[in-house]
Amino acid sequence: MRSRDQKSRPLVIAHRGASGYRPEHTLAAYELAIQMGADYIEPDLVMTQDGVLMARHENEISGTTDVATRPEFRDRQTTKMIDGQTVTGWFTEDFTLAELKTLRVKERLPHLRSTKLDGLFDIPTLVDIIELVQRQSAATGRMIGIYPETKHPTYFNAIGISLEEPLVNILNQYGLGDRNSPVFIQSFETANLKALKQITDVSLVQLVNDTGQPYDFIAHPQHQNHSNRTYRDLITPQGLREIADYADAIGVNKRLIVPTRADGYLLPPTFLLDEAHAQGLQVHGWTFRNEAVFLAPDYQGNPELEYQQFYRLGIDGLFSDFPDTALQVARSSLGVN
Repeated sequence: MRSRDQKSRPLVIAHRGASGYRPEHTLAAYELAIQMGADYIEPDLVMTQDGVLMARHENEISGTTDVATRPEFRDRQTTKMIDGQTVTGWFTEDFTLAELKTLRVKERLPHLRSTKLDGLFDIPTLVDIIELVQRQSAATGRMIGIYPETKHPTYFNAIGISLEEPLVNILNQYGLGDRNSPVFIQSFETANLKALKQITDVSLVQLVNDTGQPYDFIAHPQHQNHSNRTYRDLITPQGLREIADYADAIGVNKRLIVPTRADGYLLPPTFLLDEAHAQGLQVHGWTFRNEAVFLAPDYQGNPELEYQQFYRLGIDGLFSDFPDTALQVARSSLGVN
């Protein structure tokens, strides 16, 4: 679903909100992104103990909240196996909504970004986010979309608190369940997207990393000979044809479009954009950030050069921590708003 006023330039998806300027996955970050003109805001969704969808990049929350400093929650620290990895910390599924709402958010990248807003914001629910978007859409007269990601769906399903049905139910309650709704649902797994295809008409996005496997391939290797299939197998011509049966777009690590050498310098672009477009799939790239540490040396510390390259290549959308930069470059290099 492309927003009404966005016809001739790539979609700008505010990655966890305007997370270059505000702590990620806060209403403040989402609101700033909307003010900057982002087409979509992106909440990553995890589940609480009492079945409420909330926005966190991970269900382990010590890196983005003050939970580790709260004496009342000291005994909630635990170790779990999440997608095959041992993780120690505090997990959303061990807290009620009321408990999580007492926590305050902090900057995830304090070595790179300001921490002056630490402690000011709480964790928003999906309902909080949708209501913010609908208020802002009404106030601005501009259709603003949401681009939720279901995090660790196999894990959450295994512990009995599936993400997908509650997500679809909430979207339907807010009039966001049809084909023309400004919604994309994304996942790094495949099985849950195929299941979502059966219960919603909104657009679906298969996320694709440049290494590893979808976790559902690892958890259920007996299904369709998944045991040896990797993310890169998903973007072969045959893999893209399969994705086109259940999804509308692929959301890809940008290195699958413009690879780099071992020393970080750029290699020639691949044919992924053309091959995906041939299957009727949009291509959304991630993640675009302004800090020099995230840029290939070829760009000489100038993030605008990276945007310009991907715009020239014909990308359909991109995830950015700095949506203002993404939009400014689109205006200057493409001549569109």
